[in-house]
Amino acid sequence: MTYLYIDDLRTPQTNKPWVILRSSQEAIEYVKKNGMTEFVSLDHDLGGDDTIMIFLKWLIDYDLDNNGKIIPHNFDFNVHSANNVGTQNIESLLRSYLKFKNSKK
Repeated sequence: MTYLYIDDLRTPQTNKPWVILRSSQEAIEYVKKNGMTEFVSLDHDLGGDDTIMIFLKWLIDYDLDNNGKIIPHNFDFNVHSANNVGTQNIESLLRSYLKFKNSKK
């Protein structure tokens, strides 16, 4: 299994097979080319005006446009951001979408 780690500065602290992406655009391009992984660890602030929310909103739209076939059914995530408000926004958005997606099964 491959794991995504999206953060502009930090690197993962475990020896899992991480793919490290440094921006929302890198994450979008990765998913377009390779599909979405089962697990992702997220930072909120990705440098300048870039935030993970750009990627997450795109990912949700992409999943909806593809009949829910992009985000795996066993998808899970971790937020490692130091931005408390950003962490709450990420968790709220993803949990709400996953709840909606699971209700459609």
